[in-house]
Amino acid sequence: MIVSKKSLGRRTVLRGVGATLALPMLDAMVPALSGISGRAAEPVRRLGWVYAPNGMSMSSWTPAKVGSLELSPILSPLAAYREQMVVISGLAQGQAEALGDGNGEHTRATATWLNGVHPRETEGADVRAGKTVDQFAADQLGRTTPLGSLELAIDRDYLVGSCDNGYSCVYMNTISWRNPTTPLPMEHNPRVLFERLFGEGGSTARRHSESRKDRSILDAVTSDLARLRRDVGAHDQVRIAQYLDAVRALERRIQLAEQNDTALPDLERPVGIPESYKQHVELMFQLLSLAYQVDMTRVFTFMLGRELNGRAYPEFGIPDSHHGLSHHRDDPVKLAQLAKINAYHVSLFADFLSQLANTPDGDGSLLDHSLLLYGAALSDSNRHSHLDLPLLLVGGAAGRLRGGRHLQYPRETPMTNLLVSQLDKAGVRLDDPLGDSTGRLVELAQL
Repeated sequence: MIVSKKSLGRRTVLRGVGATLALPMLDAMVPALSGISGRAAEPVRRLGWVYAPNGMSMSSWTPAKVGSLELSPILSPLAAYREQMVVISGLAQGQAEALGDGNGEHTRATATWLNGVHPRETEGADVRAGKTVDQFAADQLGRTTPLGSLELAIDRDYLVGSCDNGYSCVYMNTISWRNPTTPLPMEHNPRVLFERLFGEGGSTARRHSESRKDRSILDAVTSDLARLRRDVGAHDQVRIAQYLDAVRALERRIQLAEQNDTALPDLERPVGIPESYKQHVELMFQLLSLAYQVDMTRVFTFMLGRELNGRAYPEFGIPDSHHGLSHHRDDPVKLAQLAKINAYHVSLFADFLSQLANTPDGDGSLLDHSLLLYGAALSDSNRHSHLDLPLLLVGGAAGRLRGGRHLQYPRETPMTNLLVSQLDKAGVRLDDPLGDSTGRLVELAQL
């Protein structure tokens, strides 16, 4: 390859009569570097976190041996991705323990999963936890995308008040926190998600039309805020400053969207929330795949369900509630049913991986350049255990992950060490420790 002094933009398109075609990543898209040749195009790195509720049937999750990965019954749907997968055992979220606060295990499990920070026990609006790993990733990987991150869920987040022994429902409604006092809402409606990503439709003209509408609204808001700031006290000044941060983020999104001429595949706007859980999850994963494909975002979190949810799965012979079965009391029948639910969730995740693996991206696929964490915030949910959490990494990480392994770490090793190591694989650096992290997982770092 010869690098010239001219380069193509990442979002370059070919235009013809009545058609627009997005180009894949090309060598010509590498910034021109005088005097340097032979440099390959830098792949776009992507990160994601998928959350499974109510713990796991651990005997059916954990691989039989450490070292070379042998897939367990729950993990068997991921057989096609074994060589891009690492299962990690032994990690814990110590900050999810009571630490003097009493019960509330499901709440603390959710609130600490991606930050390693013990949440404040409160039923009011004064919630407090910690900035989550996805938002540290969004700060760096999201600088050049219209959306810094996406926060998605299947269950609605309408619950308010106390949901779990003195803890606000907010803690169970989300796994993503922008900062210690700002939990991010999770979007569960596919239609709303589609419109957030692509406006009324996928065409470039429609998206630009939506951007112009948003900009006119922002112009009015910014003028009003400027006048308002002159007339309020110091406390309100802080709140307005926080709001302006959100306004600036939207302005940035509009600017990037106006530069994006990438055409979308032909798809219709979803009409709403499917009645079938399977169809709902599949549609959300499809939209996530599209968001990756057109580089709308490089960071996402997705909750396959909320803790304590009573969903049953009669479509494959599970008439009892998921949460109820998670308190199995070591009953082999209930454990088998729980394992069946766990494997079902993994199979839906496997379908998403197939979409990524079959979508070209530069010199590989979307999956080759992504690194996704799948797992739960409880292990043995019958005991509300925060030890030996069920966790796996999957994806090529742009050549930075050696798969086909089952790694076992000492008991109570912080899960946040894994999160920091995951950021490393994507080139995201932290200036400060993440929650209770004590370092990185050395074996995971080895290629």
